[in-house]
Amino acid sequence: MPGESKAAAPAAEPAAPATPKKKPASSSGKAALAKVTVLDGSILEVTIDRKARGRDLLNSVCAGLNILEKDYFGLTYVTAVDPRVWLELERPIAKFFRSEPWEMNFEVKFYPPEPAQLQEDITRYHLCLQVRNDILEGRLPCSFVTHALLGSYLVQSELGDYDADEMKDRTYLKEFKIAPNQTPELLDKVMDLHKTHKSQTPAEAELHYLENAKKLAMYGVDLHPAKDSEGVDIMLGVCASGLLVYRDKLRINRFAWPKILKISYKRNNFYIKIRPGEFEQYESTIGFKLENHRAAKKLWKACVEHHTFFRLMTPEPTNKSGLFPRLGSKFRYSGRTHYETRKTPVDRPAPDFKRSLTGKRLSSRSMDALGHQEKEKAALKDPNKDANKRHTMSHPPDHIPDLESPTRGSRSPIKKDKKERVSRSNVTSNSHQPVLDSLNPGLLTSQFRTSPHP
Repeated sequence: MPGESKAAAPAAEPAAPATPKKKPASSSGKAALAKVTVLDGSILEVTIDRKARGRDLLNSVCAGLNILEKDYFGLTYVTAVDPRVWLELERPIAKFFRSEPWEMNFEVKFYPPEPAQLQEDITRYHLCLQVRNDILEGRLPCSFVTHALLGSYLVQSELGDYDADEMKDRTYLKEFKIAPNQTPELLDKVMDLHKTHKSQTPAEAELHYLENAKKLAMYGVDLHPAKDSEGVDIMLGVCASGLLVYRDKLRINRFAWPKILKISYKRNNFYIKIRPGEFEQYESTIGFKLENHRAAKKLWKACVEHHTFFRLMTPEPTNKSGLFPRLGSKFRYSGRTHYETRKTPVDRPAPDFKRSLTGKRLSSRSMDALGHQEKEKAALKDPNKDANKRHTMSHPPDHIPDLESPTRGSRSPIKKDKKERVSRSNVTSNSHQPVLDSLNPGLLTSQFRTSPHP
């Protein structure tokens, strides 16, 4: 063949291997293959446009999993220097990968403080899988009793009621991964507690699982190693309520989002500007040192996203044009906020899905991302109908609360008091300075907008 005769010529040998290398990288077609490991451990293979953004892939994965409450989830990938990086959803995926397939993990990014307020059982099921993974990977420490209690709810969800004839000893639990280092004593305790959950449906068992998991100190906390001003090793935790500081696995400080006026970073330093306390006259700035610039920016981005998602009614707009160029990072959270997610009910019958809390149904599935777009649009129609249809529990969980109702029992994260909004608008100019007063003008900042709630 002509190709073979060219390869035999000495002068053509350097060019022969170079030609096929360029084609896969730049001209191998419009489609790319993404392999996404989902929360039950199975792999979802998605064929997607090579120019697609991260949000396109996340939408496709959620469509394949039949998840409509997708704002709580995200995609992570591994780099040479960081084992867990969140994919930026508004940027092209190809910018973050040099080769195919694009390998990622589907995970919960924003842990809802009240799992009962999630609208669908299938969302709670995937949150259960995430919490289970957090426990097994050591990110969510538990006591012996908590391990046993949570494990018993997982068993009830997958196996149903305890059967004395078929479950005579703990061997029926051998497929379950309940704790990082589970012991026979732990499985015995799980079996004892499993007996007490008679008649609980899978959805009810999973809700009980989450109601207990949300009380754990490290539930939904994203940890970042750092050093304080004295050079002492600490961990900074970002969560729904604010920024937490840990030393020797003990929480030593907490900065709630309403207390923080501004966050910023410069090189490997991370700063928070704190609102003055009751007996304080001036604002104060607290600094932390991280390993490098990349780690400081990662922490800053986590704070920006969590603050926007849990504290604002809508994301801050991105100014694409203006008379003057904008200094600093242009990164902004661009998805729906927690408020918007809860105020937008989804109307569809309760979806049927298979639970796999033991990992026995691990598989690899393939899907075409483009084929799910029309289906997804149809599922999001008629958002104002009753949401209780989506629950398979014998009694529906808490209905989506009316956040504008002043008679709501628990405190709403967003207050609509007009007087307070007017009074707080007077301090907007003070809390939106371009940089911290004590730092250089080149400092990258993310200014916390004065929201209509404290």
